[in-house]
Amino acid sequence: MSAATAELFMAVCRAEVMALKPGNVHVHAAGHGMTVEDFLQSAEAAAPEIARSGAPVGERILRAVQATRRVVDCNTNLGILLLCAPLARAAELPEAPSLRDRLSAVLAELTVEDAGAVFEAIRLASPGGLGRVAEHDVAGAATVDLRTAMAAARSRDRIASQYADGFRDVFDIGVACARSMADSDAVTLAEAVYLEFLTAFSDSHILRKHGKDRATAVLSEAREVRRQVAAAASAALRREHLFVFDARLKWRGINPGTSADLTVASLFAHRLETGPAGPRGPQA
Repeated sequence: MSAATAELFMAVCRAEVMALKPGNVHVHAAGHGMTVEDFLQSAEAAAPEIARSGAPVGERILRAVQATRRVVDCNTNLGILLLCAPLARAAELPEAPSLRDRLSAVLAELTVEDAGAVFEAIRLASPGGLGRVAEHDVAGAATVDLRTAMAAARSRDRIASQYADGFRDVFDIGVACARSMADSDAVTLAEAVYLEFLTAFSDSHILRKHGKDRATAVLSEAREVRRQVAAAASAALRREHLFVFDARLKWRGINPGTSADLTVASLFAHRLETGPAGPRGPQA
């Protein structure tokens, strides 16, 4: 195991649950039958597997899901693991100059065995709104490599589309946002990156569970809240807008889980690029 990679993974997971993320679980408000402690325990359990040196991507994901299920009885982190395992593997490769280039090599080498392991992991995690599909259904055996299987799901799952598109959203939206705020503490970065994703496109977790109309409505709401936050005269008023939106989403049972997963992956990629020093931790 790479201890440094495991610690970076846990650090970004901690920062994400410390951040005020409307609709998602955080230290200011639990929700959706899950608590902050569930997420912290999950991160600690999964970290050694995500950072297991030399392990294939699919094996990392499956072992991390298995480790998570030993400490919690709900799906806290499948999307996070799907996104972070290839990044952790890419960080081990010395050939290419950038993490993004190394990730491209990792994605190009994914196998049918990786797909089989991930299918098993998805079945074990049992994410909400999964349903059945005609092509490469995770209920059956894998017949194509993992990237091909993910590409087939790209239209309905933003996490799957990262595999097809070289993690475009992670780097062009999330990492770019983090780079632009290099002097900010880790929690502030998490809040900013989450809001970037929440207002960039309809959250695919909401799409799966609630349908297109609800997902589109939440996107419009998020963009209006972002406008209010930007126009607020004080930090207290900015946070009040976010708290009100958070309560409204949770009252309706809406969780922008994909936006949260992409946030963790973006922070992880950013920290892997900048090294252990990374951004400052949360301020007291």
